[in-house]
Amino acid sequence: MEIELWPLWATVLTVVSLLYYCLTNLQAARGRRATGTERRLPPGPTPLPILGNVLSLGGNLHHTLARLARAHGPVMTLKLGLTTAVVVSSRDAAREAFTRHDRRLAARAVPDTSRALGFSGRSIIWLPSSDPLWRTLRGIVAAHVFSARGLAAARGARERKVRDMVRHFRCRAGREVSFGQAVYGGVLNLMSSAFCSVDVVSSADLNSSLGLRELVEDLIEAVAKPNVSDLVPFLRSLDLQGWRRWTARRFEKIFRILDAIIDRRMAADNDKFPHGDFMDSLLELVSEGKIGRDNLTTILFDVLAAGSDTTTLSVEWAMAELLRNAGAMARARAEIRDALGGKESIEEADVASLRYLQAVVKESLRLHPVRRSCCRTWRQTKAWRSAATPCRKGRRSSSTRGRSCGTRRRGRGPTSSCRRGSWTWTWRIGWISGGSPSNSSRSGPGEGCAPACRWRSGSCRLSWRRCCTRSSGGCRTACRPTSWI
Repeated sequence: MEIELWPLWATVLTVVSLLYYCLTNLQAARGRRATGTERRLPPGPTPLPILGNVLSLGGNLHHTLARLARAHGPVMTLKLGLTTAVVVSSRDAAREAFTRHDRRLAARAVPDTSRALGFSGRSIIWLPSSDPLWRTLRGIVAAHVFSARGLAAARGARERKVRDMVRHFRCRAGREVSFGQAVYGGVLNLMSSAFCSVDVVSSADLNSSLGLRELVEDLIEAVAKPNVSDLVPFLRSLDLQGWRRWTARRFEKIFRILDAIIDRRMAADNDKFPHGDFMDSLLELVSEGKIGRDNLTTILFDVLAAGSDTTTLSVEWAMAELLRNAGAMARARAEIRDALGGKESIEEADVASLRYLQAVVKESLRLHPVRRSCCRTWRQTKAWRSAATPCRKGRRSSSTRGRSCGTRRRGRGPTSSCRRGSWTWTWRIGWISGGSPSNSSRSGPGEGCAPACRWRSGSCRLSWRRCCTRSSGGCRTACRPTSWI
């Protein structure tokens, strides 16, 4: 007779979870009584044992959080498994949190998937701000990448790679191209050339990015997925869903590519032929013993993966929005022609005088934030992190009801509205500035240079992908374009 073991394992895990829950609460209560202090948390829905409030977060997450915020206030506590989360859902509360308590919120809760291969212990993204290694890595990046001297040194490489990107599209005039893939390959070459003086992707075919974009997107999606190991920390070593092992295999593929670049540079005679780039500075720090060899690979991954993914999404959405708005496209191209004069191509210094182009980029960032967990009208962090903040949100006025209108006008000010019949939707737009590293501006140096060069090079039209939904059986136009013709 065959015996099924899964009911036994389920029973054992349930009993162990209940014991851990009871012992943890008992120990916390004893600690509070011994010190004479009670930890006061904001109000929130009553949690269930072990599960917490996970079952209350069904449907659209931002709608669910808004409904809970109306019942429990703009600052509320959620129990996500055995993890405590504080959700801030009003602009005033978010401003106070990020301006007065920015140091406490600067660190991120580390998801279990990022612990693969010890990545979270070496990455500037996941290290806490109190860690000495984080301070060292942050100082290195600030001094050699984002300083005025570092940006000026890499300016020639940025402009050269943008021209290569434009040349790639001109050679394929009249044919369908995968715009996002080509821009990703061009941006990846831009950053690798500026940092390492090498091209990761062949300049002849920017669409062949060695599968790096797919690997990076897989890693970002894995970090954003709910994981039992994050909700129930004492089960982390079991990796029940296998996400940490799945992530480790993709980290290994990316690290092999970066290690090959580093090994070739270390094997070359840099004393006779110095490149003077970011890689030379890192190798010098490694030789001095200030950072390890593993830290070198991790730093390159952080700057290449984060910069290439966000910049590509920003450029891709800006182009998509302009192609859908012929008037805005014509005005942007006219401004670029006036600024160019008799020059053949745009330069990074010219972007400062393109005021309308800057407004287009900012509007595109507002409509389509580069963070994967954001929707158009609600910007928030993952709910299973230590803090979730819907800090920019469209607000209905108290005297109106109904749906928001589908068309949004460009060129509006900080407060405006659009109408459909008798319904009014009012947008109150404002950026929350804070002192923490996680609250810095998302627009990078020369970000508007690539859209400007593309609009200068010629016209194109958009080919949309259509996808079908299982629930309704109907088809809808996908939010993200796949190719340009």
